[in-house]
Amino acid sequence: MRLDKFICKSTELTRNEAKKLLKTGLVLVNGEAVKNGATQVHENNTISVEGEVLTARTSRYIMMNKPLDTICSNVDEVYPSLLHFLNIDKAWDLHIAGRLDADTTGLVLITDDGRWSHNIISPKKQCFKTYKVALRDSLRSTTQEDFKNGVQLQGEKSLTLPAKLEQIDDKEVLLSISEGKYHQVKRMFAAVGNKVVGLHREQIGEIILDQSLDFGQWRYLTEEEIASIAVTN
Repeated sequence: MRLDKFICKSTELTRNEAKKLLKTGLVLVNGEAVKNGATQVHENNTISVEGEVLTARTSRYIMMNKPLDTICSNVDEVYPSLLHFLNIDKAWDLHIAGRLDADTTGLVLITDDGRWSHNIISPKKQCFKTYKVALRDSLRSTTQEDFKNGVQLQGEKSLTLPAKLEQIDDKEVLLSISEGKYHQVKRMFAAVGNKVVGLHREQIGEIILDQSLDFGQWRYLTEEEIASIAVTN
């Protein structure tokens, strides 16, 4: 974790206030003054300010059913950030582990644990994300094999990683992918001559969207759900 973020997680200071504190030279890491907020610190480090040892608050892990016309960002843009739905302290210190487009709904995971979210985002970790996809045209018989072998997306040098496709009916499928290229699901179907008209994420790794959550609602993850990301990836 970055040192400035650690300070925020162990005090009531904002990121800017933490940076100002660092400039004073009062922050010690293992007894040595450190002024660079980007310095990486770990659990076995002792971080103190004027003799007081800092202890970071427990990380938070949240699932939300993302509604339409919201964005997975910490900053409002054309559409509002979905973090507005979190009525908790320091919600803006959290980040989304695997973003969805404004016109996509469904499961998002929100945390302040960067290492945990890396296990979700990194293609090397093979954490599959499953989407229910509504299509404009009937599914071609060759699409499942095409996606398994990888397809060429416009503007990309390499094929997509192997994906899993399960047909629900002629124009609705479940697609599981382990990477997160820009507009990837839409571009994959465009590459085989089809068009996505509806997109809803149902699962990330072993974590399945809680069906009791309406759009915009959220809950904390269970210990089992949190551990499933670290254990399987």
